[in-house]
Amino acid sequence: MNDKRIPTDKLAGMAFGEALERFAQTDPKDLSTATTETIREGAIERLIAAFEDAAQIDDGGTEFWAATDLQKLLEYSKWDSFLSVIEKAKEACSAAGQNPADHFSEVRKMVPIGSGAEREVLSDVLLTRYACYLVAQNGDSRKKPVAFAQTYFAIQTRRQEIRDEDESQYIPLSEDQKRLMLRDEIIKHNKRLASAAKGCGVVEPLDFAIFQNFGYKGLYGGLDRSGIQRAKGLKSKQNILDHMGSTELAANLFRATQAEDKLRRENIQGKQAANEAHYQVGQKVRKAIADIGGTMPEKLPTAEDIVKVGRRIKKAIANTEKKK
Repeated sequence: MNDKRIPTDKLAGMAFGEALERFAQTDPKDLSTATTETIREGAIERLIAAFEDAAQIDDGGTEFWAATDLQKLLEYSKWDSFLSVIEKAKEACSAAGQNPADHFSEVRKMVPIGSGAEREVLSDVLLTRYACYLVAQNGDSRKKPVAFAQTYFAIQTRRQEIRDEDESQYIPLSEDQKRLMLRDEIIKHNKRLASAAKGCGVVEPLDFAIFQNFGYKGLYGGLDRSGIQRAKGLKSKQNILDHMGSTELAANLFRATQAEDKLRRENIQGKQAANEAHYQVGQKVRKAIADIGGTMPEKLPTAEDIVKVGRRIKKAIANTEKKK
């Protein structure tokens, strides 16, 4: 049997057994058709276990289920009644653009009919996971095991639709937007870094400036703030963070977050020890960049002043709002 995945159907790749298992973990508020009493009885868990236990593996390594086993799990007492559900499931499979033969494999055998004569009858149907799902969807929802699966799939279908809608509306961030976001994050984390450094004894503004320079030296191969400005062609009053692209800002954000974590985690005390710790973190970040073949931060291009970028994006947003 060939257990194909159906790209045009949102639920095609969802295994019936997995569906039941997730259903058991779904918020009870969503389970409008399942009773609290049934859930407490552990019926769902037993059904999941029984379903997985009934799985078989063919010579090609593909798992399948016998319809006669699934019939019992879904509480169908009559084979003929269950066959009608299977036929509906086949129709649904065709409607999804799939070949039912890939998911439903009939098993026939000869049975005696008297006077030494025999005739061929359908004794079973071998089902893929997808076929099991289709059978559940076309089953009698008055039966609790069927209702469990149907309710779960209804919930998951809507959730998938919502996710698809969100993804369709997703627009990747531009370089300007990335820069603004990262610059804001660095402002926040530098405050936390200053707080952590203060706990180590780095109290005065001059001491914190020296502490920051140690971090820069580690990350920029020995360059301090002034050295970075010269390398970037910036004036002494220009903030180097305001002229970094998103890649460089991300490296500095990582430096700041990891330095804060190290100071707090190791309970570092003393200005000299704090400076050395910051330098070591900068070196580690630089090494990580080198290990993946990245461009060293001092070699990255100087970016447009972030203040101008912010004004431009703010104006664009305002114009968009006016058109609505």
